[in-house]
Amino acid sequence: MALQEMVSVEDLVKVYPGGVRALAGVSFAVEAGEFFGFLGPNGAGKSTTLKILATLLRKTSGRVLVAGHDPDRDPRAVRRSVGFAMQDVGLDDLSSGRDFLVLQGILYGLSRRDARRRAEDLLDLVGLVSVAHRKVGTYSGGMRRRIDLMGALMHSPPLLFLDEPTTGLDPQSRLAIWDHLVQLNRRGVTIILTSQMMDEVDRLCQRIAIVDRGAIVALDSPRALKAQVGGDVVHVTFKGDSAPEQQAHAARALALVEARDDVEAVSQVDGGLAFQVRNGAAAAPDLLRLLHESMVPVDSLSLASPTLEDVFLSYTGRTIRSEETSGDEAAQSLRPLLGLQRR
Repeated sequence: MALQEMVSVEDLVKVYPGGVRALAGVSFAVEAGEFFGFLGPNGAGKSTTLKILATLLRKTSGRVLVAGHDPDRDPRAVRRSVGFAMQDVGLDDLSSGRDFLVLQGILYGLSRRDARRRAEDLLDLVGLVSVAHRKVGTYSGGMRRRIDLMGALMHSPPLLFLDEPTTGLDPQSRLAIWDHLVQLNRRGVTIILTSQMMDEVDRLCQRIAIVDRGAIVALDSPRALKAQVGGDVVHVTFKGDSAPEQQAHAARALALVEARDDVEAVSQVDGGLAFQVRNGAAAAPDLLRLLHESMVPVDSLSLASPTLEDVFLSYTGRTIRSEETSGDEAAQSLRPLLGLQRR
């Protein structure tokens, strides 16, 4: 039996004031019980997509259904069906963790008794029972993110939206959040998250949409996307006292190796080149020898299996790290109106 679609999006377009086109015809579907991710730099359209699905923004055009409801025609039904943990944690620092959750439950329409019962269940799920009496303002960053996530789940929504859920957390807190999200998904909660972190979506998501400049450029499972890249990837950086000097060495290296039979593709990356090769173990020493004999000064050479970074590079010609990494697309759309340059 086929799973029901929890989210269906067709040709979604969003144009912000000033003519900034944040979404340029996005289409995708998410099935019930799926863990789905959007991967891309800030400004790519990820947050805008989630906000439209959650009724926080109105689309310019396109067709959207969330849990069977149109966000524009029946926003209340959509809000009853979703939980949304945004990038900025919204907590009451003067409230205890337990009281914060109970209040969220009451606001969602639960009785005080049911809200207390639900709060205890969620506190136990994320291991915060022992600190539930403490004020939220005394919590660590990881604890604050966990209590914020539980607040979005107080009304037992079948669908959870997470916008950059672990940004700014230390590695231990990130791992704890990942474990809790996996548990939630196993309990039947459909999860859609946005992220710039390759390891996060690779580990958590069953399918990933790679988003670039308002469009989905690739959509599949992490394994399938990496398989599309092909063979191994050799990353080479070059010595030089300045960026133009390094670029000149990269240009010489490119001319030397792009015609080799074992090199399937070459992409420029920050400070060097990335070679896609069929047999990395054999190709890497040969490439290094060729560059050395041709007096091209190599600073570093590394060999790796394809990653999602390589997938993004393959589809866009850029790395996520080289893209805009501060401010979401809504904030960026206001910069031209204020006479500011895009950072």
